Amino acid sequence: MLYRNIGKPVFFRLDPEKAHHLVIGGLHKVSAMPGGVPLLKSLFGIKEAPELSVDLFGLHFPSPVGLAAGLDKNAEAVEGFSSIGFGFMEVGTVTPKGQPGNEQPRLFRLPPDEALINRMGFNNYGAEAMADKLAALQSRPIPIAVNIGKNKTTPNEEAYNDYRKCIQALYPQADFFVVNISSPNTPDLRNLQHGSELAELLKQVVGEMESQNSRHGAAKAVLVKIAPDVTDEELEFMVDTISASGVSGIIATNTTVSREGLQHPHARETGGLSGKPLQERSTEIVGRIYRQTGGRLPIIGSGGIFSSEDAYRKIRAGASLVEIYTALIYEGPEINRRLHRGLRDLLLRDGFKHISEAVGADHR
Repeated sequence: MLYRNIGKPVFFRLDPEKAHHLVIGGLHKVSAMPGGVPLLKSLFGIKEAPELSVDLFGLHFPSPVGLAAGLDKNAEAVEGFSSIGFGFMEVGTVTPKGQPGNEQPRLFRLPPDEALINRMGFNNYGAEAMADKLAALQSRPIPIAVNIGKNKTTPNEEAYNDYRKCIQALYPQADFFVVNISSPNTPDLRNLQHGSELAELLKQVVGEMESQNSRHGAAKAVLVKIAPDVTDEELEFMVDTISASGVSGIIATNTTVSREGLQHPHARETGGLSGKPLQERSTEIVGRIYRQTGGRLPIIGSGGIFSSEDAYRKIRAGASLVEIYTALIYEGPEINRRLHRGLRDLLLRDGFKHISEAVGADHR
C-alpha cells in the first residue's frame, strides 16, 4: 500500500525515464546508507520458504521470482533490488562499449493496458564499467545474471565478437549470463535468432564460456532470451538449435512488437511492449518449449506476470523460475510478498510439497 498510495502517484506524474532514474538512484543511495539494506528488507523483504527455493545451474535461488533485465541496466542498484524480495536479478543489457541508445522519449506507460513500451536501444555504460560495479558489491545474497548484447554499430556477421567480449569482461562477476538476441530495438538483432546465424553465434558463445571456465575454474550457465514474435516453425527451429548448442536454458520471452487489443494512444509508439498483453503468448511459448524438449532444458518464464496465479501458470507450463518487470512499475516492491505468499498457497492447494513438483505439471 505504501507504493500504491504514495510512490506510484508521484512517479506516474513524472516522465517515465526520469522516474526510472529516480528509482535506480534512490535504491542505490538507500542501500549505501548505514542501516539502509536492513530497512529495505524490513519494508519489502521476504523470509525464504524451503518449498519455494530453487537450486538450478549450480546456484541457489531463495525465491523463484526474479527481476528481468532492462531496469538496472548498469548494475547500479543491485544491493537495493537484492533486498526487496527477489530470488535473482538480471542486470543489463550491457554491450562491450557504452552507447547512448535511441533518442528520447523512448519509454511509455499504457496504464489502461497495464503495459509499457520501450525503445531504449541498449543504452548502457559498457561492459568494463559494469564489471567495476559488480566487483565493488559488498554482498551478493541472490544470483546475478548479466544480460549481454551487441553494439548497435556492430554488423550481425561480427556480433559474436561483442558477446564474447562481454563474457570476457564480466565472467568473474556474473553468476550466469543471458544472451539477448531478441530485443526489437537494435536494428536486425532479431535476425540472429534464425538460420545459421543462431547456430554460429551460440557456438561462439559456448566456446567462450568454456574457455573462461578453464581459465577461472568455475563453470557458469548461459541462457538465451527469445522473442515472442515467431511462428511455430521458427520457434521449433530455434529451440532445436538452442538445445543442440550446449547452452543451459531459455528465457521466454522478451518484449513483443504486437499491439493487439491495446487501448492507450501510446500503442502507436514503436518499440517493445511488456506487461499484461504479453502474458498469454509468453506462457504459451513456455509450454511449447517444455513439450518440445521434454522438460530437459530449464526455462525462465517472463512476460505479463502481475499475480501469483500468473506466475504459477508459467511454472505449470514448464518454467523453473519466473521474472517480473512491468508489474514492479505498476504494483511496486510489495508485489514480491504477494507473489511469494500466493505461490505457497497454490502449491498447498494442488498438493505439491515443493515448487519443482509443479514445473510442467500441465503436461503430465
